[in-house]
Amino acid sequence: MASSIPLLETLEITLTATGVVELAFNRPKRYNAMSALAYRDWLAAIQWAARCDAVKVVVLTGRGKYYTSGQELETPDLSPEGIEFTKKRRQVTVTLVDELINFPKLLIAGVNGPAIGFGVTSLALCDVIYAVPEATFSTPFMKLAFCAEGCSSYLFPKIMGTSKANEMLLMGRTFSAKELEAAGLISRTIPVDHFHRDVLRIAEEAATKFSSEAIRITKKLVRDVDRELLLKVNQEEMAQLTVCARSKASIESMHRFVEESKRKKAAKLLAKSNSSSRSRL
Repeated sequence: MASSIPLLETLEITLTATGVVELAFNRPKRYNAMSALAYRDWLAAIQWAARCDAVKVVVLTGRGKYYTSGQELETPDLSPEGIEFTKKRRQVTVTLVDELINFPKLLIAGVNGPAIGFGVTSLALCDVIYAVPEATFSTPFMKLAFCAEGCSSYLFPKIMGTSKANEMLLMGRTFSAKELEAAGLISRTIPVDHFHRDVLRIAEEAATKFSSEAIRITKKLVRDVDRELLLKVNQEEMAQLTVCARSKASIESMHRFVEESKRKKAAKLLAKSNSSSRSRL
């Protein structure tokens, strides 16, 4: 089914005549942080791409220096309205992960810079991952008293091995692109100078030289092996994340993170103001 390209606030969509669609996280001033709206936009874009006949290959990437800095963290709102908002937000995330699990077309991630949190865990649901050599990957869940998400509790050990997966998920170590290439999560790195061009060129080749139906069938064969398990893991992870996020440890961690972010922002603005004042002297 053909449909018009959605106009979204946090995600830029570009469709070529050959059927390659680029979905680009587009909040560069916020390091492409995933707000509640950003999750809804991503869900809307991936659902559109799945059903649009004109789309053959999808490329996920980011605008600016970051791929995505993960969920945009805020002070927890424990009011009834806040709890209901969080519940709806998590349901959007569950649905998004389900859509990525079931996505029928070739899905390529082009990691153009640092990736954090959900920006990392969701990569394992892509078919092919390319990254710039300078990209870093971290899942600081334990610092926030969160738990694994995006099916990473299953896919990371399966892809990288138990020890490396646990070093990322349980110990929060930041990995380089080269390390994750060696671990099997990333297909290969591409120099930053021509990264965007080369990733789109690879996608164009797949869209024009390969049978879309053969890709769909083969991808289904690959995914069907653990599709039902992944859907179950997604539900369980989100249920446990809901429990974790309500804990005293998580609420205190979130408060500390937000306050520290405010202090850093204020210090940065002060330094900028002082520098501007000196330049006028």
